[in-house]
Amino acid sequence: MTTGPTPSVPNPTGPTRILLADDQDDVRSGFRLILGSQPDMTVVGEAADGLAAVELARELRPDLVVADIRMPGLDGLEVTRRLAGPEVADPVRVLIVTTFDHDDQVRTALRDGACGFLLKRSGPGLLIEGVRAAMAGDVLISPQLTVRLLRAPAPAPAPGPRGRAQPPLTPREAEVVRLVAEGLTNAEIGAALFISAGTVKTHVANAQAKLGVRNRVAMAAWHFDRSARPSP
Repeated sequence: MTTGPTPSVPNPTGPTRILLADDQDDVRSGFRLILGSQPDMTVVGEAADGLAAVELARELRPDLVVADIRMPGLDGLEVTRRLAGPEVADPVRVLIVTTFDHDDQVRTALRDGACGFLLKRSGPGLLIEGVRAAMAGDVLISPQLTVRLLRAPAPAPAPGPRGRAQPPLTPREAEVVRLVAEGLTNAEIGAALFISAGTVKTHVANAQAKLGVRNRVAMAAWHFDRSARPSP
């Protein structure tokens, strides 16, 4: 699986500019209060439906769009595909925050470029952490979903382009991919596996090359997608 260009890193001297997309006024107000209270975040716009979210995102060019799944016009999955999908030339980061926790929605969102999938009931702390993880290039998924999605071990890579088999992941690479999918940073993976962060970075780069993906989000999407398939 391949992904489109990685969104550019915003100006590190300014706060993260966030667009909220949710059809419930009280939810947007709550998110605005939570995120606006952080010194490194600012809410620059709000949309009550998916079409408005896409238009505002293209107009305002926020650093991150926080989007619900169920919205009028376009749902959050389609918003994600249009703003962050593999075919988007100039993608915008999208973080899904929703009440819906269907596994196929998580995998679809990640495959189409979402940089995280959080449940609204997870609380304000995880929302803030999810925004910061997205801006750091990591992927964060609510623990309730992660436990369920990671029950199956990561399988072997799928055939590569033109039917050529991709080199299999080594056991250590597969382990690193699984931990990346859990949302761990290189330092955290290194601590868990008792290896250096530099060695983790090498494993991540090797796994990306073998899987044909460009970033950690796509790697997580590959893992969840493959884990969902029955063993041959």
